[in-house]
Amino acid sequence: MNERRLPTDRDVWRIAAPMILSNVSVPLLGMVDTGVTGHLESPAYLGAVAIGATIFSLLYMGMNFLRMGTTGIAAQGYGARDYDGLRVSLGQALIVGLAIAVLILLLQAPIAKIALILLGGDAETQRHAATYFFVRVWSAPGTLANFALVGWFLGTQNARVPLLIFLTINTTNIVLDLLFVVVLGMKVEGVALASVIAEYTGLAVGGTFAIAALRRHEGRWPLARLVNLSAYRAFFAVNANLFLRTIVLMCTLAFVTAQGARLGPAVLAANAVLMNFQHLTAFGLDGIAHAAEALVGKAVGEDKQESLEHAVRLTLRWSLIFAAGFALVYAFTGGSIVNVLTDLPDVRETATVYLPWLIASPLISVWCFLYDGVYVGMTRAREMRNIMLFSAVAVFLPAWYLTQSFGNHGLWFALMAFMASRGIGMHLGYRRAVIQT
Repeated sequence: MNERRLPTDRDVWRIAAPMILSNVSVPLLGMVDTGVTGHLESPAYLGAVAIGATIFSLLYMGMNFLRMGTTGIAAQGYGARDYDGLRVSLGQALIVGLAIAVLILLLQAPIAKIALILLGGDAETQRHAATYFFVRVWSAPGTLANFALVGWFLGTQNARVPLLIFLTINTTNIVLDLLFVVVLGMKVEGVALASVIAEYTGLAVGGTFAIAALRRHEGRWPLARLVNLSAYRAFFAVNANLFLRTIVLMCTLAFVTAQGARLGPAVLAANAVLMNFQHLTAFGLDGIAHAAEALVGKAVGEDKQESLEHAVRLTLRWSLIFAAGFALVYAFTGGSIVNVLTDLPDVRETATVYLPWLIASPLISVWCFLYDGVYVGMTRAREMRNIMLFSAVAVFLPAWYLTQSFGNHGLWFALMAFMASRGIGMHLGYRRAVIQT
């Protein structure tokens, strides 16, 4: 009987609280990466890690459909009590993730060459970025498997294991960052190696809990749906659109990094520092969006429209509260955070000039972050793709082009316009879907 009640604040926080803790640890790791390289003798190291991290954002976050799509599919299967389907959703995601990881490893040389040309930077920064890339690329199998595991656990309404996976990865990474860079003096190769070891440590933890979870959900492995390519049609129907949507998002963020590099080393480094604020906002608010994914997906599986709308109202309310909190924290402590992340005077000064954009960002971005979760739970990947494409091509690029004369201010304005467009488009699409249902 309890399975059919309306979602409550407790249901939201049962998922959101662990995921907020999990997600916030990711940008905190980015801040440690920034901090250990920002205190080295040259800004080239900081710029190299920024460029290298952007490359892996394109590679790994471009594959985030393995997490997002698996959550939506698994949540609907969980709501419908289809435990064979739960096994298929996990198995297919792991198999596809491994295949993509092998492809990345085979193509690592041309990927690095093309990415470094596109992202720019001076010769010294590019040399260090290449060093970072060719070490960290070996994390691919572990990273993509972790995406699949986290998505699957969220779909089964379990956010505790994803928290443990993320905390294992990021705690290991932070400790090894400090050991390799500060103690052993390994510079960018130490930052990259820490990431590789941490991903496989997290995978060992996640895999152990997945085996235990499957034993609790009685069912069987329909092997035909794992080895027959035609059985992946439903998987790719959702995930191909999510892949394209995510690639457009990451290309937009990579464009911001590339244009910052063309504005000079100080702007590139300052934007790398400021992006930590944006990532902290995104990962924090995504914790509530993950709750929306799980609760909305479960409501769809149960075929309960009232539960779906109630879950959206609850998660939107909490998202707005947290967005306001982020904005206030940045307004009062942003300058101090910048000073902690780097002691390079020109980078500090440049970052402070553009900090107001990051203070406004949570209130502008909150809508698209929350609705991403709603759309994933509803498995409306095609609509997500279309809104993302429109926001990038019809809003971001024209906004950047028309404001180029304002330099880096124009670049940040274009990014905020992009976030606002996504939120407005997804809200209108959601209201249409509700009315039509």
